[in-house]
Amino acid sequence: MNIAGTKPTAAMPTRLDTADLTVVGGAGHVGVPLVLAFAEAGYRVNVHDLNRDALETLRSGRLPFIEYGGEELLVRALKRERLVFTSSPAEISPTGPVIVTIGTPIDEFLNPVRKVVQDCIDALLPYLADGQLLVLRSTVFPGTTDWLDGYLRRRNRNLTLAFCPERMVQGHGIKELKETPQIISGTTPAAEEEASKLFSAIAPELIVVKPREAEFAKLFSNAYRYIEFATSNQFYLIAKAAGLDYRRVYEAMKRNYPRARSIPTPGFAAGPCLVKDTMQLAAFAQNQFSLGNAAMLVNEGLVLHICDDLRRRYDLSRMTVGLLGMAFKADIDDIRASLSYKFKKALASLCEAVVTTDPFVTTDPDLLALEEVVKRSDLLILCAPHSTYRELDFAGKPVVDVWGFLTKANVIT
Repeated sequence: MNIAGTKPTAAMPTRLDTADLTVVGGAGHVGVPLVLAFAEAGYRVNVHDLNRDALETLRSGRLPFIEYGGEELLVRALKRERLVFTSSPAEISPTGPVIVTIGTPIDEFLNPVRKVVQDCIDALLPYLADGQLLVLRSTVFPGTTDWLDGYLRRRNRNLTLAFCPERMVQGHGIKELKETPQIISGTTPAAEEEASKLFSAIAPELIVVKPREAEFAKLFSNAYRYIEFATSNQFYLIAKAAGLDYRRVYEAMKRNYPRARSIPTPGFAAGPCLVKDTMQLAAFAQNQFSLGNAAMLVNEGLVLHICDDLRRRYDLSRMTVGLLGMAFKADIDDIRASLSYKFKKALASLCEAVVTTDPFVTTDPDLLALEEVVKRSDLLILCAPHSTYRELDFAGKPVVDVWGFLTKANVIT
């Protein structure tokens, strides 16, 4: 057994008791890149997940979702026998770090649900040893790490607790783990030291702060990005109301002007992280986070604005509208919190029919082939700017393109 941070041995057995570390939620979007990064660094990883189908997919040498550069690492890790697959809490490795990739979700009142983390830890706790390093990896509500430390102590448990947030772009975690500094925090100096030794094996740089500082750093980063998107979307709506093509304004702002370099294009800001983390900050600030609240209104409202605009332009009741791309962002297959489905729901009561397509998504049985959607549609909306759409011929059909992405289409701005 290797202590955290030491170079793993060359032996490759896959028995549970020889795993160097455990990743809880290891078959998920946060877990898989982490598992593969540690396996590539020579560690034997217990991939622990309740989703047995996803575990079997990984065991077969395939990824359960798009993670660029991941399949090659998975095949290599399996060949070298560096992965153990488990789904029962009793199968948590008895020694070595345990990394939990379950974060804090939001309830229907936009408040954080800390109980999800508590339930996960309660299930694991009988099989964890005092002194074992426990790392929280996904976004948590501010104060959760210290709260969990007190919760464990009240149960007379003495785990070494750290919070080391993931900071990856969806679908590109393999690459970003190699390039992005890792924030490290722990409830004790020993926790900081052990977590630092562990992540030094896969991270290019470590930044050590206190747990609440780490929690806010993660939330601030995601909320700032969400606000950036809202700013661009608000600019787009203002230009549109003035009768202008925002793409021309955008290009004029940015061309060879360094101070405008970071302004993103307008588009549908969605997914499981940005809006949720902005909501968490708003909840923490007792709904006094006015910038975050405004960003949510702009980004979530963009879909409804476009629907209203189209209703004024066209008799939608006689039209079939095609939605291009149902994933929440370009060139991935993840539909979680995708605004494409908000489009689909909003248009269903306005249009004769709504048809959908996506070259990446495999979990939606209603999706049709691109050619069929283009053929059947009177109007198309670019929901996710997948690279495969950029040069497509849309047969002269009008296309709503908020992103300013398409080059060969009758674009509606």
